[in-house]
Amino acid sequence: MGIYLVNVGAQEWFGEEEDGRGDVAAALNEELGRRGLPPYTGVPEETDFAPGSGTAFEEKLVPPMDGFVALCRAYLSKAEEELLLGWTVLVPVPVPLDEEIELPIESAYDLTTTVAGAPQILALTERLATALELPTDAIPATSDNLELTSWFLDGEAKRTAAARPGRWADDLDTAFYTAVYLRAAQHSIRRRCPIVYS
Repeated sequence: MGIYLVNVGAQEWFGEEEDGRGDVAAALNEELGRRGLPPYTGVPEETDFAPGSGTAFEEKLVPPMDGFVALCRAYLSKAEEELLLGWTVLVPVPVPLDEEIELPIESAYDLTTTVAGAPQILALTERLATALELPTDAIPATSDNLELTSWFLDGEAKRTAAARPGRWADDLDTAFYTAVYLRAAQHSIRRRCPIVYS
């Protein structure tokens, strides 16, 4: 049990079955059209699991978020904080969204679905990573099998912090969420796929 952040393939994204997100995909494209933007298409199909391939994204949101929320409040505007913490679907839209899009469709944890653009989330998390002195070259680059979750919770983060001290090492829970949102945005852009809470 718990909350996961995962990528979605084309079959689920455009699917009309019970666990499909076709209503979200259709509503998003309608809203993008109203804004004069092209539709979001070209979502890749799910691929077979291959460790370290970077074709899938899955992380479990385990640690407390208090430190990450405080970091957001210290370095982001109120609107930026709400954008970073408020989305329920992340998409690599063809043209970056200047703000989130709220759709009147129930999501897993809310009565509406809030869509954010991965380029904007990436820019925000890059700022937080810089402020936190996060060693992005040392943390896992892919997240296809809870790699970040395991790296932070199974001891590797503590060992790396001892060798590479910095502000990030003072609060590994905050570093975890910074890394997860950073890698989620990067994955969405690289694979052109949605990222959702599950």
